[in-house]
Amino acid sequence: MWQSSVPWWEFIVRAAIIYFLLILLLRFTGKRQIGQLAPFDLVLLLVLSNAVQNAMNAGDNSVTGGVISACTLVLINYLVGFATFKSKKLETLIEGQPVVLIHHGKLYPEAMEREKLTHHELNAALRAAGCTHIEEVHYAILENNGQITVLPKTNHDERRTGPRSFPHPKNSP
Repeated sequence: MWQSSVPWWEFIVRAAIIYFLLILLLRFTGKRQIGQLAPFDLVLLLVLSNAVQNAMNAGDNSVTGGVISACTLVLINYLVGFATFKSKKLETLIEGQPVVLIHHGKLYPEAMEREKLTHHELNAALRAAGCTHIEEVHYAILENNGQITVLPKTNHDERRTGPRSFPHPKNSP
């Protein structure tokens, strides 16, 4: 029960490799999949965790191996969180940047395609914000967590004649 079949350091190395591999896989699947878990996405995560289990523990079922792996994953997660807090470049690399989908009633279809976002998903977010048409939207942004933030136009916005300054996500502090 307590005796592991592999050295303690191997659990740490295996857990670190799997952690960063999963970060890369989830990062490159897009923001939408992370923020909006459909039932098949949940099944994928459960099967994925089972698939990488043996790669992390080398077939070892000892309590010691499980504790070392779990502590390693939690520590790495803390360190990655701290590093992304300290470094904006690393934060952008790991978490990505918000993506403008609609600005001043103009839809950016290339952004939707790049993020694999369907019109049904965008329309659902617009309806949730009380908008029935794209023209009613001041801006809609796909956030890093997969949620879509929608700011409807106000009557004041519609009466403006000049362009309104909008902080583009790339220019945000």
